Amino acid sequence: MTRRPLDIDVVLAPVDRSEESTDAVAYAAAIAAEYGATLHVVRVLDAEIVRAIDAGDVDNDRVAADGEAIVETARELADDCGVPVSTSVAYGFSTSMKLRHPGSVVLDTAEEVAADFLVVPRESLAGTDSGVLAKAAEYVLLYASQPVLSV
Repeated sequence: MTRRPLDIDVVLAPVDRSEESTDAVAYAAAIAAEYGATLHVVRVLDAEIVRAIDAGDVDNDRVAADGEAIVETARELADDCGVPVSTSVAYGFSTSMKLRHPGSVVLDTAEEVAADFLVVPRESLAGTDSGVLAKAAEYVLLYASQPVLSV
């Protein structure tokens, strides 16, 4: 029997619409498979979408279609690894709460789902705008109580 230094039951991967978050889900699914864990994917909504929802100017069909595409990709990656997956959605920003931002949302979700390991996307090395989570990685790395892989 292989001795493992970590006991992992739930791996959390926050996602947005970026390629980097898709890569993070692939890593998270592989880690979950290695440890016999489940994968929880949380879609973090960006400021533009949150403001549109708050203002009542949101295209519900577009937001739903984006969410379905993101979740479907995550499910396919998890299925490829034979890992059970659960999903949720969280506002990455708030127009009424100053301290709500993508990093805090990731950590709050980790606590809610009892995540033992986090895999977060980081800013693209190409310097492109990677999405809402690119700036959250540093915060999560600094404040998470769980082990974190930033990819």
